[in-house]
Amino acid sequence: MLYWLLYQKLFPYFRLFRIFRYLTFRTVFASLTALLIGLIIGPYVIERLREFQIGQYIREEGPQSHQKKKGTPTMGGVLICISILVPTLLWSDLSNPLVWITILSTFFFAAIGFADDYIKVVHKRNLGLTSKQKFALQLLVSLGVALALCVLQHKGFYSTRLVVPFIKRWRPDLIIGALLHNHSLWWLGFAPFVIFVMLVLTFSSNAVNLTDGLDGLAIGCTIIAAGALTVLTYVSGHAVFSDYLELSRMPLAGELSIFCGSMVGASIGFLWYNAHPAEVFMGDVGSLALGGAIGTVAVLIKQELLLPFIGGVFILEALSVMLQVGSYKLRNGKRIFKMAPLHHHFELLGWSESKVIARFWIAALVFALFALTTLKLR
Repeated sequence: MLYWLLYQKLFPYFRLFRIFRYLTFRTVFASLTALLIGLIIGPYVIERLREFQIGQYIREEGPQSHQKKKGTPTMGGVLICISILVPTLLWSDLSNPLVWITILSTFFFAAIGFADDYIKVVHKRNLGLTSKQKFALQLLVSLGVALALCVLQHKGFYSTRLVVPFIKRWRPDLIIGALLHNHSLWWLGFAPFVIFVMLVLTFSSNAVNLTDGLDGLAIGCTIIAAGALTVLTYVSGHAVFSDYLELSRMPLAGELSIFCGSMVGASIGFLWYNAHPAEVFMGDVGSLALGGAIGTVAVLIKQELLLPFIGGVFILEALSVMLQVGSYKLRNGKRIFKMAPLHHHFELLGWSESKVIARFWIAALVFALFALTTLKLR
């Protein structure tokens, strides 16, 4: 809205407002706006959560050291979502369809998490939506994103070709072109792309959700992942940088750097209150929204295959749960880890909570830096 007012409307009369056309300027100010919103309204949100007795319920089978966290206000993800979405609406070009896809995806993933958290609070238990209900809703939101991208692809604003790290010219198309000319089976031509997007978004959302188990762990890793995405969105939309790095030029993608900058600022603001010992937890409303946002941005800028590096810690946490469950079912109750997700395994090995958090942040930074180096290693 500020972009529309200060640049598109007032720039012809006040030449100084030309500065609002630049993505770098608006990205920085969006990040600062998100940080200030988080810091300013954070105490108010936390106090309201305490008044409504919206406290965290700790699972009994978890580490005993976590029992002391019982009753800490949860659903702090509401603060994160406000801090991301408001600056994005203020500083981005709202005529850009990719911005709206990202905003709506984040909002609906947050709504799923809100419903899950609300049920936990009402019934005073650690179980909200069933796993099937949550998974079905995540797939539904992901389907909406995939269908929107199919429409943009038809209009020439988006490419369904995969960008493969380290390989310059091999870019397979996830749409089966031969089926598009069949009047009865044309919709099957989009099926591989739609399924791929649904899997990426659902997995990304759940991966962040599984990582949210220690004070500041998930939000610290989010800061790093969002920072990497800010760089990637900017270079993807920049004519010179995208050509130099041999990326697919996506003029509309550059505007997403404002959303990613807002995610960085909002995450830093939330970390102020979520750092160990946490004053508030993000809950599913925060973790599902952040995971959905990261996955959506990666899909929009054609960096889906870089997600294992951009969000390396998130991926490891999710894989540890999958391996643990698979081992338990296939090997007659035998486990690979002392406890899953992975951060609990290291806690039970004797690492202090603060040490686990710091070392996982370091790992997340190494993964993100490696993701950025792949841009030129092609």
